[in-house]
Amino acid sequence: MKTICLYFEIHQIIHLKRYRFFEIGSEHYYYDDYANEQGMNEVAERSYIPALRTLIDMAKANNGAFRVALSISGVALEQLEIHAPAVIELLHELNATGCCEFLCEPYSHGLSSLKNETCFCEEVERMRVKIKDYFGQDPKVFRNSSLIYDNEIGGIVAGMGFKGMLAEGAKHVLGWKSPHYLYHCAENPNLKLLLRDFKLSDDISLRFSNTEWSEYPLFADKYIGWIASLPENEQVINIFMELSALGIFQPLSSNILEFLKALPECAKQKGITFSTPSEIVTKLKSVDMIDVPYPMSWVDEERDISPWLGNVMQREAFDKLYSVAERVHLCSDRRIKQDWDYLQASNNFRFMTTKQMGVSLDRGIYDSPYDAFTNYMNILGDFISRVNSLYPVDMEDEELNSLLTTIRNQEEELVQLNDQVKHLQSLVKEQPEKAPAKKAPAKKTTAAKKTTTAKK
Repeated sequence: MKTICLYFEIHQIIHLKRYRFFEIGSEHYYYDDYANEQGMNEVAERSYIPALRTLIDMAKANNGAFRVALSISGVALEQLEIHAPAVIELLHELNATGCCEFLCEPYSHGLSSLKNETCFCEEVERMRVKIKDYFGQDPKVFRNSSLIYDNEIGGIVAGMGFKGMLAEGAKHVLGWKSPHYLYHCAENPNLKLLLRDFKLSDDISLRFSNTEWSEYPLFADKYIGWIASLPENEQVINIFMELSALGIFQPLSSNILEFLKALPECAKQKGITFSTPSEIVTKLKSVDMIDVPYPMSWVDEERDISPWLGNVMQREAFDKLYSVAERVHLCSDRRIKQDWDYLQASNNFRFMTTKQMGVSLDRGIYDSPYDAFTNYMNILGDFISRVNSLYPVDMEDEELNSLLTTIRNQEEELVQLNDQVKHLQSLVKEQPEKAPAKKAPAKKTTAAKKTTTAKK
């Protein structure tokens, strides 16, 4: 039986403000608050709110037969809390239906998985805790920023205890193989891989309202018919896209939400179900290993990391940012930690691309990739000077490594102590509750005896 795994990503760009060279050292706030508020309100009203209401209606109308998965970056959650709390309320309502699985991703929606394993693991664990606190779910499946994946990243993710991971069904990796099966990581077979069908996904997210498209107009029964016509043994159809595709990339006037609403009934008629990623990785067996020696993503025709690290400027900014990663890890300053998250966000590097891509790129305040690079490097210069003021550049590597070793040992000790506490708590719970012992009747004192005798 075929099953559809429908997944949506929620992430919102943090807009940096125009930051001049002469502001370095005197101005430590880097963000365009007006642009951030306006951008979040716009995407919430045009996309997130109507799309989430539709998903809630679909979940309630189909009595558990409709399933969906979402992942949200920590950066996006912070912006939603400030500017669009109504979206948070709808996410809780969707969660309450029991038909939505929340996946884990890097807190910053950044590229730390390509550069620094310690930073990557730290922000993934932070996001995992946030999902648990918000929605009461302990994520079992991971989704990296822009579906970036290779063998090494898969091994790290498996080491963090995840059972599954989303990835792109790139042609240069799959070759003759189909993305409609469950695969596993080359470094750790315990990590199952769900590969995106980019054609079926892009038919909705990129082509749905294109009147020049040969399949326009696209109706739900026609779309489900394509899936039903796939070979019988191809059972997993992974449809992954950004939630903003519903309302922003594909305007509501195109009837994109009506199309989405009709999918469950059309699928039911063809005997096709909906499943969450964790249900798939639990129920199905992997058919083969996927070898991905070089990072791939879901962006651009090449499906690689060139949109972020394809030119000298991007790599210079990227290396400069992570040159202070170990010092930021030592730091306890909340402002620096927050700036670190926002400066890691992948869009900062994508604005610097000189690559000609098939889709248009909105660079915001920037006139060119060189303008984006200059502005980012000015901000990065100030940020690094703040970090270095806490942990000076002339601090010897041995001293810094000693501090890091001490911190890691303390973290390991805390983990061990927490495990011991949990073990002791479980032993206490297993102990049968003893009834309180009955008190023996109090013996009369000599004075009391005398009083009794006197009364007689």
